[in-house]
Amino acid sequence: MKLYLIYAAAALAEIAGCFAFWAWLRMEKSIGWLVPGVASLVVFAWLLALVPADAAGRAYAAYGGIYIVASLLWLWAVEGQLPDRFDMAGGAICLAGASLILFAPRG
Repeated sequence: MKLYLIYAAAALAEIAGCFAFWAWLRMEKSIGWLVPGVASLVVFAWLLALVPADAAGRAYAAYGGIYIVASLLWLWAVEGQLPDRFDMAGGAICLAGASLILFAPRG
């Protein structure tokens, strides 16, 4: 469970950091949005480095599934758009894939 919490916190930090850049470039927000955006991306990288995996590539691959689900939650909570059934199904498949990568027996 702790692993999922690290991944969830990393996803939130990455999405928030990227959204700050999105807001500046696409929504004409102040350049000041970049300061917390960069800080958030630094937190994201630090959190992802805490994942107890035997290889960085495997940690990043599993993170991808968590990131997709977190992005759909962001879509709903921050952007006010309810994910549709295809979003939900895709997110569930990605979460299952991330869990398989994380917890598969390695020999």
